[in-house]
Amino acid sequence: MTQLGFDGKVAIITGAGGGLGRQHALLLASRGALVVVNDLGGAVDGTGSDKGAAERVVDEIKALGGEAVADTNSVATPEGGKAIVQTAVDAFGTVDIVINNAGILRDKAFHNMEPDLMNPVFDVHLKGAFHVTQPAWTIMREKGYGRIISTSSAAGIFGNFGQTNYGAAKMGLVGFTRVLAVEGAKYNIKANAIAPLALTRMTETIMGALGDKLDPGLVSPIVTYLAHEDCPVSGQTFSVGGGRVAHVFIAETQGYHKADLTPEDLRDNWATVTDQSGYGVPNNLAEETAMFLPFFK
Repeated sequence: MTQLGFDGKVAIITGAGGGLGRQHALLLASRGALVVVNDLGGAVDGTGSDKGAAERVVDEIKALGGEAVADTNSVATPEGGKAIVQTAVDAFGTVDIVINNAGILRDKAFHNMEPDLMNPVFDVHLKGAFHVTQPAWTIMREKGYGRIISTSSAAGIFGNFGQTNYGAAKMGLVGFTRVLAVEGAKYNIKANAIAPLALTRMTETIMGALGDKLDPGLVSPIVTYLAHEDCPVSGQTFSVGGGRVAHVFIAETQGYHKADLTPEDLRDNWATVTDQSGYGVPNNLAEETAMFLPFFK
């Protein structure tokens, strides 16, 4: 079986000083990728910093014969995102892969959610992906190649108590990914997302006994495959954890139609509106719009 290699490909991995990001960095580097290990080294809630976190992972990679550089800029600002990409260009000349992995937690029930809990989570998870990906995108468009993997979460796709801020940001990354896939198609830029389940610093207090089966290293194979030039998919989201990988997709029922629709029509035909048999799985807005057309003949 031919091994998937990354010789000469340059990968930026944010939040790579520990947890999932570290595992992604180690695996990609072991396959020949040139890695920018980005990490501010903050606490789980985003406060503080430890600029040695990124350096330690770089030292690990180099000790194993790989090549990497550390970056300690914050993804939370446009300036930080540009600086991260510039680190890759200065060290390796280009960018081929961006893995948006940096994240923080500031959980609180919605009725207690304050701006100081909400905004920093948006800044790191959702805006951070914009800040890093956009300057890399310019390079990718110019050379006609790129791979982008963003870290979503089941908390956003399916919901989880106390995480309106985190869940909204993570579901935002699904929309971000789908639009990048549409816009990147003609430039050979593919974008996908993962929703990981793993034992990390951010999840260790909630996993219990299940955590023993959720080695973060078991998330990195899907990230590595999605980052490879041979990967054919784009705009998709994959649930991954403990060695399991599954496709998470957005579907739409066939629905109910009436030209002079009233609220009472919906009350009386709600079962048809929500009937999940014969659903469609549109890949973009145009395909979703096309699902309306049979009703307008």
